[in-house]
Amino acid sequence: MIKNLSLFMALTVMSAVQAQQPDEPATVEQPPNPISMLSSDEYLNGIELLNNRFRIDYKVDEITLVFFREYGSAPVVLVRPDGSKIHPYDGDSGDKIQWYDDSTYDLVRIKQPMPGPWQAVGQLLPDSKIMVVSDIQLQAEPLPELLFSGEVLKLSASLTNGGEPIEYVEFGNAVELSVEFISTNNPEFTNFGAETELVARYEDNGMGMDEYPMDGTFTGQFNLNIPQGQWKPLYRTTTAMFTREEEGPPLVLLPNPVKLSVEQDQGDGRHDLIIDVDRELVDIKSLLVDGKIRYPNGDVLSFSVPEGSDEARVQEILNIEYGVFRIKMTAYGKTANGRDFILDVPEFSFLSEPPVQAQPEAGAGEGTENVDLEARASAELTAMNQPPQVMEDETGISDSKLWLIIMLANLALVLIGGGLIWYFMFAKTKLTNPLTKLLSRFSKKKTAAKVADADSAS
Repeated sequence: MIKNLSLFMALTVMSAVQAQQPDEPATVEQPPNPISMLSSDEYLNGIELLNNRFRIDYKVDEITLVFFREYGSAPVVLVRPDGSKIHPYDGDSGDKIQWYDDSTYDLVRIKQPMPGPWQAVGQLLPDSKIMVVSDIQLQAEPLPELLFSGEVLKLSASLTNGGEPIEYVEFGNAVELSVEFISTNNPEFTNFGAETELVARYEDNGMGMDEYPMDGTFTGQFNLNIPQGQWKPLYRTTTAMFTREEEGPPLVLLPNPVKLSVEQDQGDGRHDLIIDVDRELVDIKSLLVDGKIRYPNGDVLSFSVPEGSDEARVQEILNIEYGVFRIKMTAYGKTANGRDFILDVPEFSFLSEPPVQAQPEAGAGEGTENVDLEARASAELTAMNQPPQVMEDETGISDSKLWLIIMLANLALVLIGGGLIWYFMFAKTKLTNPLTKLLSRFSKKKTAAKVADADSAS
C-alpha cells in the first residue's frame, strides 16, 4: 500500500514538473560575441561591427570588404591577427592587396587573408556595418516591349549581393549603375553598324526622376534619343575594383510615332501645322503636345495642344515673315497597350516663301531681254571663238594703220624728250662756262679801275 502510494506521488510530481516545462528546452541568453565570423560559404550583407572587430575564416581565399566612415575622414587601418597593419598605400605594394579610398568609404580586396580576428581602426559611422562583397548585381525592371525612338523612360532597380537585397543604402555611393544599348548589327535594321549608346544611369540621390534619396531604390532615366532599330541592352555595375555586366534580350526600337506636316498660307496669313500619330501604336485620344515655334526673325512662341480628340491636332502659325520656321515639341500619351509615354519629337522645319510674281510674256517690251538671255549668251560665246577681224572706222583707216601712226608718234615724243634732256645736262653746261669766265674778267677790270681812281684822288 505504501509502495503504491509512493509510486503514485512520484508520478504526480513528475507530471507536474513536465506540465510546468515548455515543449522546447529553455535557453540561456548569451552575451553578444564581439567578433563576427566572415566565412567563405555564408552570405554576408551588412554585418554589424562590435568594437570594429571581425573574424576571417580559414576557408576564405579572397575577400572584398567595404567600410563606411564619416565624410572626409581618413581611411581606416586594418590590423591583422598577428598585430601587423595594412594601410591604404599597401595596396600599391603587390597584387595581394587592392585598396580604394573615397570620401565616405574604403573598398579593400585581400587575397589569401590571414585567418583569425581582425580589427578596423578609423572614424567609422555610428552603427556601422562591414560588407563582404561577393556578387553584386543590378535587379532592374524589364524594358517595355513597345519602345519608341526619342522616348524618355523611367525604370526602377535595386542592388543585390549574393542574390540578397542590399539593405545598407550607403553602398549606393560605392557603385555606378548604367545601361548601354549595343547594336545587334542586323542588316535588316537601320541601326546597322551604329555605335554603342549610353541611355541611362541609375541614381538614388533624389535628383531627376528619383523620388527619395538613399531609400535603396535606384531610378533610371532612359533617354532613347537614338536611331531606331534592333538593340541589345547591357546592364553594367561598376566599382573601383571590379565591373559586373549582364546582357538583356534584344529589343526593337520603333520609329518616332508622331507625324508632322504643314499646310502653308493660302492667303489668310496663317500656316496650319498638322500633328498626327501612328494610330496602330498610339492612342490618338490621349495625345497631348507641348512645344515651341521659332520664327524666321528669331522670335519664339510656346504652344500646347490638349488631348481628347480622334482627329489630328492642328496648330495655327501666323505668317508674319517669310523664311524658315522651326518647331520643337514634346508629346505625351498612351501606347496602344495602355502604357504612358513621354516622347521627344525630332525638330520639324519648313520654308515659307513669298508668292511668285507673274513673268511678262516673251516679246512684250523689255521682257524680251529676259527671254533671250540664253540666246545672247550663246551668241557671245560663239563670237569669242571666232578669229579677230580687221575693223575700219568711218574715215576708212584700218586698225593696223592706226596702230602704226600711234607707235610713230610715241617714238617721236621719246626722241624729242631725250634731246631736251641731253641739252640741259651737257650742251648747256659747255656754253655757259665761257660766258662765266668773260663776266669774271670784266668784273676784275672794273674793280681795278675803281681802286686806281681812288688812289689819284688822294
